[in-house]
Amino acid sequence: MPEVANLTLSEATRTEPVLHYAYCIDASNRPANHIGDWPEEGKIYPVRLVPSKVEGLELVHVLGFEGNAPYFNAFSPHRFEIAAEVYLN
Repeated sequence: MPEVANLTLSEATRTEPVLHYAYCIDASNRPANHIGDWPEEGKIYPVRLVPSKVEGLELVHVLGFEGNAPYFNAFSPHRFEIAAEVYLN
């Protein structure tokens, strides 16, 4: 699975053994150069957690969001709180 990509829920769950759901707790300070979807505070989203080789931390990728390079649909972990972890059989 690529580190960064705009994935649908279906694409992400084909190869990942776990699916996470996360609340957006901080939607402030949208960067001026961000092109694409942006989360809304208080909403819950299906996400995948991916260690970033560039950033050195685990980024939160919102499934189904569309965004441009270099981060696509990836957000800093301080913006989200994990609400559920579902293991796929």
